[in-house]
Amino acid sequence: MNQTLTVKNAFGIVLVSILVAILAGSVPFFFSTTFLPEENTRTTSLLSLFFGQTFMIVPLLLFLHLKKEPLAERLRLQPVSTTVLSATTLLSVGIVIISDEIDRLTNLVLPQPDYFNQLENMLRFDSVLSVFFLLSTISILAPLGEELLFRGFLQKILEESWKDITKAVLITSIFFAFIHMNPYWIIQIYLMGILLGYLAWRTGSIIPSFILHGLNNTFALFLNNTTSSIEHIYSWNGHVTPLLLAIAVGLIIFGFKRLHTHLEILS
Repeated sequence: MNQTLTVKNAFGIVLVSILVAILAGSVPFFFSTTFLPEENTRTTSLLSLFFGQTFMIVPLLLFLHLKKEPLAERLRLQPVSTTVLSATTLLSVGIVIISDEIDRLTNLVLPQPDYFNQLENMLRFDSVLSVFFLLSTISILAPLGEELLFRGFLQKILEESWKDITKAVLITSIFFAFIHMNPYWIIQIYLMGILLGYLAWRTGSIIPSFILHGLNNTFALFLNNTTSSIEHIYSWNGHVTPLLLAIAVGLIIFGFKRLHTHLEILS
């Protein structure tokens, strides 16, 4: 490993990236009072999300460029086989369904805080513009940027420096959970971070972790915008339909088995 890419530098770059994302996200709010009418606060919020996620990865890319580091190798931007892609997609679909049921069970014990209503309203598809910004930001930019920053960059450096995969995955996941600044979901985000970290390490690429991350975000986004008829098919007494849960478990088992078998053959 390049001696300039130390653990200290890695955490520093991650912190700077998060700070840049916050600052970039605040730009639309700063200019909205001058250039946008008061009723366009929703547009401002959408632009804030878009700007924040777009610029989050800039410090990392600039740092690696100045250090003349090969981006594909340093950020785990390695291609994967169609078998890995299909297996990852199957297990990801299963995971996001099970994750949704876990959220529903958690809500029985710990009811969602009031600010979640504001969050749900912000993630509504109420115009063509909102669909574009929400899908591009939540489904693509956020998963891609976070996987590059955490699983591609930070976790890889921790793995190389500590020679302890488990420790690297767990610490990266803790950091990943805390930067979301959402105490209510911190455990779920942490567990998801572990799964993402495992996939990135096991396959040597962030493509599988991006698939899981992107599907998870997209599923949550569409679930927030489902009609009552679709919700009736998907849920039962406030929970995910038992048949869908059984299918989800089957997809996870089959997907992981297919992934492991394929990777064992390659190794």
